[in-house]
Amino acid sequence: MTSLAYRNRLRALLTPAERRVLTRLNTPQKVQTFLDKLPANYCLDGDTAMSPRGVLRARTAHCAEGAVFAVAALGFHGRKSWLVDMRALPSDQDHIVTLFRERGLWGAISKTNHPILRWRDPIYRSPRELIMSYAHEYCLAGGKKSLLEYSRPFLLTRYAPGRWLTPEEDLDWLMLALDEAPHLPIAPKAALRQRRRLSAIERDAHNQVEWPDPRKSSPKAKPKAKAKP
Repeated sequence: MTSLAYRNRLRALLTPAERRVLTRLNTPQKVQTFLDKLPANYCLDGDTAMSPRGVLRARTAHCAEGAVFAVAALGFHGRKSWLVDMRALPSDQDHIVTLFRERGLWGAISKTNHPILRWRDPIYRSPRELIMSYAHEYCLAGGKKSLLEYSRPFLLTRYAPGRWLTPEEDLDWLMLALDEAPHLPIAPKAALRQRRRLSAIERDAHNQVEWPDPRKSSPKAKPKAKAKP
């Protein structure tokens, strides 16, 4: 199916209000700004994997929800994009970004609550080169570097848009498909074991949050362990 045909199928599923929002998000930069303004989804009532429609309704998102929303926003304008899952140590959480291309170079849209793992300008020559830009800052709260692998770029257009754009139920099947997609190691295991921990000043910057956890008694309280909502 051509990108134009898929775009038209995607648009036909949206309400007028949803189309008005996505019409404004006609560049990756605007999509990133929109996601930055959404409060972090702390999943207070249990884990979620909302569709783009759910994100627009709830006005909140974590990384996976933001990544799928970015695919929808770019697809609304006929632009191709890809999901990439970054797999970390079991004691950390995976992070999902949306890759796009401009002038033959790769960039990334990323929804995160931390000052790390964020937007990447389209200056990278390959998906691997882009993902490796996250390798130093992908860490646990104590400073241990935790990124292990990344998935091959994953096209959502392999599925009918109705399966992921507008469902009321969570997209658990999509999260499973992405988790089971082929992943590539960022480096040999011996090299990963020798990585240096972050310094104290790096840890302090790393552990800041943009949207405080509402479950904390004080909005200035730092999380005990880093999550990547």
